[in-house]
Amino acid sequence: MIKMVVPVWRRPDLTQEQFEARWRGAHAKLVGECAKAIGFVRYVQSHKIPSAELEEFSRSRGWAPACDGLTEVWWESMEAMQAAMSSPEGQAASIRMQADEKEFCHTERMSAFLSVEHIIFDFTK
Repeated sequence: MIKMVVPVWRRPDLTQEQFEARWRGAHAKLVGECAKAIGFVRYVQSHKIPSAELEEFSRSRGWAPACDGLTEVWWESMEAMQAAMSSPEGQAASIRMQADEKEFCHTERMSAFLSVEHIIFDFTK
């Protein structure tokens, strides 16, 4: 599996609540509609929880302010991602999602990277 991680920033004219409702609602539905065309096999949104303690911890380390959330999407493999994203259907789905993101995201601040997870420990099992 290969994963794309995207730090997501809300448009400055939206409240956190408006942003989250739009992202979790209409945008999530659209991603679901586009998933097969673009080859997504998993999609996760992580929404920021306000925390004065974490903000102070971050400031004490000299870190930049946190994004408003994270998007994670998975493909079966790098080859599956490349095939889906280069297909006419995948490109059309990507254009639809990009246009929708501009409705609630501060896209100029967003970035993305591909990753493979390496679990170092998991005490939840």
